[in-house]
Amino acid sequence: MSYYVYILANRNNKVLYTGMTNNLERRIFEHKNKLIRGFTEKYNLNKLVYFEEFPTPKEAIESEKMIKGWIRKKKIKLIESKNINWDDLSLSF
Repeated sequence: MSYYVYILANRNNKVLYTGMTNNLERRIFEHKNKLIRGFTEKYNLNKLVYFEEFPTPKEAIESEKMIKGWIRKKKIKLIESKNINWDDLSLSF
């Protein structure tokens, strides 16, 4: 089984959200269809701009916590290291 850390953005990339899951496709579907109440629903965060795969939940949780502790500028640098145009990566599922 794989575990994922992901970053979502809203339409104009002003708000970011970092999360972790063991089923990326399902989780993104839930966000896009507003099945998850809270922050991502409120700010319409449904564009997958970054994700990384990990072999264990421990590693994914550690990465998620680390990224959540970063300033916005560092998160943007991470996103743009793999997704310079801020494309919605979930469209390739």
